[in-house]
Amino acid sequence: MRMGRAAMVLVMAWALAGCGQEDADAVPAGGVPDIIDERTTDRSAADAGLTATGDANAQPPSLEDVIERDPRYLVGISYPPEARAWPGLARELAAFAEAARADLREAVASLGEGRPTAPYDLVLDFSMLAETADVVAVAADGSSYTGGAHGNPLVARFVWLPRHERMLTADALMADAQGWRAVSDYVREQLHAQMLQRLDAEDMEPEDRRRLLGSSTRMIDEGSTPDPENFAHFEPVMTAGGRIQALRFVFPPYQVGPYSDGVQSVVVPSEVLRPHLAEPWQELFAGN
Repeated sequence: MRMGRAAMVLVMAWALAGCGQEDADAVPAGGVPDIIDERTTDRSAADAGLTATGDANAQPPSLEDVIERDPRYLVGISYPPEARAWPGLARELAAFAEAARADLREAVASLGEGRPTAPYDLVLDFSMLAETADVVAVAADGSSYTGGAHGNPLVARFVWLPRHERMLTADALMADAQGWRAVSDYVREQLHAQMLQRLDAEDMEPEDRRRLLGSSTRMIDEGSTPDPENFAHFEPVMTAGGRIQALRFVFPPYQVGPYSDGVQSVVVPSEVLRPHLAEPWQELFAGN
């Protein structure tokens, strides 16, 4: 798997920490910095750079990459420079990143004067998925570690419509509930097929297979009910002509499978979606 830029800069920060470097403040940059400004710090998480991005009505955020390093936590966030062209989209990306930083800030603050056994961290990569006159899509992938066996996955998708000056969300995607029933049926069929392929590839006792089949089926069915909230994360699959030929619905770990299954996705073709799309979005999608 390709390592995102935020992950790379976080690894660099860890490496510097391992070499005995001093603690550092937040270092926003347009890319990976050549030198991290080193200073000794003994401050609260809020003072150490975990600050808010600001009011939504303020100047659009600059979306500069961020590295923060402290004895108790590390942060690495990277943005695609192309996203700066759309202020509304930039605000959405910055708000998502700030929410993740706020969660980390709260976890660090709860430590008081203590330090975690393993430093907390936040790594978040935003990457461009599509960029046309009608559709701009960005993926957010990462994780936040605040104790426990593993980090908490961070998964989101943002589909910005420049001509409409708005985000295309699941709540607005379909004309009625029938559309989500069609999507749910299609997604469940695909997820069940993927799950059976994984089970067939494993060498396990029949009883273990039966047990895993039952629990996996329940997770899929519960996480893919025909509710827009279950399909909040989707990305467009574009034709060469710039229209949407399918939507790839993305499911974070735990929604339709255990953590070990990772992020799962299902591509739903235009022919399944078009009969149920809300009227304003019909023109964005390729015909049958």
